[in-house]
Amino acid sequence: MKNLWQFIYNSIFIPVFALLIRLASIFNKKIKRGIRGRKRIFEDLILNRTALNNNKKIIWFHSSSLGEFEQAKPIIEKLDKEINLNIIVSFYSPSGYDNSKKYPHADIITYMPLDTKWRAEKFINLIKPSVSVFMRYDIWPNHIWTLGRNNIPVFLVDATMKKKSLRKLPLIKSFHRYIFREFSKILTITSEDAEGFKDFGCDPEKIKVVGDTRFDRVYGRSLAAKNTEIIDENILQNKKVLVAGSTWEQDEDVLMSVFKKLVEFDREILLIIAPHEPTLLHLEKIENEFAGVLSTIRLSHIKNYINQRVIIVDSIGILSILYKYADVAFVGGSFKQNVHNVLEAAVYGIPVLFGPKIENSQEAKQLVETAGGMLVRGKKEMYRRLRSLFLDDNLRRRRGEKSFEYVQRNIGATEKIYSEIKKII
Repeated sequence: MKNLWQFIYNSIFIPVFALLIRLASIFNKKIKRGIRGRKRIFEDLILNRTALNNNKKIIWFHSSSLGEFEQAKPIIEKLDKEINLNIIVSFYSPSGYDNSKKYPHADIITYMPLDTKWRAEKFINLIKPSVSVFMRYDIWPNHIWTLGRNNIPVFLVDATMKKKSLRKLPLIKSFHRYIFREFSKILTITSEDAEGFKDFGCDPEKIKVVGDTRFDRVYGRSLAAKNTEIIDENILQNKKVLVAGSTWEQDEDVLMSVFKKLVEFDREILLIIAPHEPTLLHLEKIENEFAGVLSTIRLSHIKNYINQRVIIVDSIGILSILYKYADVAFVGGSFKQNVHNVLEAAVYGIPVLFGPKIENSQEAKQLVETAGGMLVRGKKEMYRRLRSLFLDDNLRRRRGEKSFEYVQRNIGATEKIYSEIKKII
C-alpha cells in the first residue's frame, strides 16, 4: 500500500501541485518570490556546505514559516549552547526565509526544494544530516521517505493532531499512516495529540507528550525585553497603559470607539496600538479615526511626545517587547478570523482581552478558563471589561497573576525535546 501511495503522490499530486504553484505565482508576489528563491538552491547549498566543519555532526531543522521557526528557536539555541553541532535551517515560506537569513544560531539557512523525489534525494544527500527535526505540521512526504531510506532519525516536534483534523478522513488517513510511521519520535503538545497520532498506527513508544516550546520562547523573550527600552518610562509614568497588538481593521472598529469612551472618564489611560500591517494607508486611517478627538503620535516620533493619548506603532518586530509596558493587553485578529499570539502578552502577568474568533488558539481558550484571559464579543462588553480593569487595581492584578501562572505552568518543553534529541545525536 505504501508503494501505491508513493506512486499516486509522485505521479499525480506533485505534478498538479507544481502546476498550480506556477499559475498562482502569476498573481501572488509571495509565491513568485519563493520560486525565484529556489532557483539556485542546490548551487548555494554546495557552496555553503564547504564552509561547515566536517568534524561536527549536522542537525537539520525544517519550519514552514516564521511562526513555526519561532517555536524551533528555543531548541536550536539550547543545542547550539550545549552541543558542538552544525545547524541547518530550512523554510518552505518566503516570509520565514527572508526574515531569518541573519539568524546567528544557524550555519546554513535555505529554502526547502519542491517535494519531488529527485529533489528530496539531492537535498538530503547534500546536507547529510545526522538528525532531522520537522516543526509542527509542515512535513513533506518525499523528504520524510528519503530520510527513512537513509536511516536518518527524524523528529516531529510541537506536533498536534486535532480530533477533527482533515488528516483523519479515510483516504487521507491511509496516506498519512505511511508518513507518520517513518518518524523516530513524535513529540506532542498534549496527551490528546498523542492519542491522535496513535490512531494512525504509530508505535506508542515513539510518541511522547512534552508540551509546547512557544511558552519557553515567550518567556525567554520577556526576560531579554527587561533590558530593552523602546519607550521612555517617564512617558508612561502614572498612566494606565492598554497595548493593542496585531490589530486588523475589524479589531480597530471595536477598539477605537471603546477607547474614546474610556478616555472620557479616565484621562490617565494611554493606548499603544500596533497594527498587524503598519502600511502608510493603515497608519493614516487610525490617525484619521482619532482626529479631532484624541491626539496621536507615531512611535518613530516618540522623542517628540507631548502627552498624546495614542501611540501608533509604525514598525514591526517589537510587539513582544511593547507588551511589557501594558497594564492590560488586547490581542488582535480575534474580530477578523484568527486571534494572534496571546502568550506574548500573558507572559508579562497582565490581563489579556481578545475577540470571539479564537478557535485557532488553545492558549486563548485556556487563558479564559484560568481567568487570565477575557473574551469580549463586542463594544459594550469590551468597554465593561476595560472599565472594570482600569478602575479596580486588585482585579487587574489578580487577573494578571493568573495569566503569568498559566505561562509558568507550561514552561519546560525545550528541555524535554533537547533530552530526546541528545539521546540520538
